[in-house]
Amino acid sequence: MTGGVAAVTDWSDVLARDFALPAGRPLGELVDELVAMLAAADPAVRDDIAYPVLAISTGRGVLDGQLAGLGDLLSAHIGAGPVYQRSFAAMTLSWVILRDAMTHELTDDLVLRWLGTFGRWWLGETDLRGWDADLGWLHAVAHGADLLRAFGRSARLGGQQLCGLLELATERLLAKHGYLWADGEDDRLGYALATVLARPEISAADATGWLARIKDAVESGAPGPVPAWAANTFRTLGSVYVFADRGVAWYDPASGAMGPVVSLPHASTVKDGIADTLRLPWRGLG
Repeated sequence: MTGGVAAVTDWSDVLARDFALPAGRPLGELVDELVAMLAAADPAVRDDIAYPVLAISTGRGVLDGQLAGLGDLLSAHIGAGPVYQRSFAAMTLSWVILRDAMTHELTDDLVLRWLGTFGRWWLGETDLRGWDADLGWLHAVAHGADLLRAFGRSARLGGQQLCGLLELATERLLAKHGYLWADGEDDRLGYALATVLARPEISAADATGWLARIKDAVESGAPGPVPAWAANTFRTLGSVYVFADRGVAWYDPASGAMGPVVSLPHASTVKDGIADTLRLPWRGLG
């Protein structure tokens, strides 16, 4: 797979046939074409065709045997190109990570290498717009949160790496970028954090340890307008609180439905930690 193939497939026919890929075409050739389309500036190509075809095909197991090569292509796209290429590559890579739970065809080293690439991009990304009138969805924070959630579900990450995901999310929240999220980024990141916190490898101390830096940042704030990072963080923590209270469920591509609800092992501790962190900005909190 090279990632530089021009579109030659009638993808409208693929969509009309419930995402059935053309018979008689090598899968690697189709994947190359789709990944190239995933980097298109036209949202009708990128968001309406390339992403859903890759996501559904990966989730259904059609691309089994291609996951390592596809993941490497997507990882390379995360680290280069315009923001829509980076963010859509990240969201698509989440499906590869999730499918590995069924196929076990990846390796620990490969997944952790992708995690490193993702972390460097996500923390360094400065274009955090959700939507552009010409380019459509950009959504670097939300798409990155989707990939963080996939890493959070991967059995290839142990306790140390999972705690690293919590720290990565904390760094993203506290970044002084000046952009107020307006398109559900806080909920997507809250979902990702709750997914990590649902893992049994996370200890009670680790389940709230990541909140310490946030609490310090909140308490050291000066009077005046609420900075964007703080408003984003407050809303994200509120989302995590609800997940901790109600549990977490994930989409099952095989059944096309949400799976069972999973409770956070340290739900009460997490809720207490969040409430303690939000007590200063949320006046009147009981």
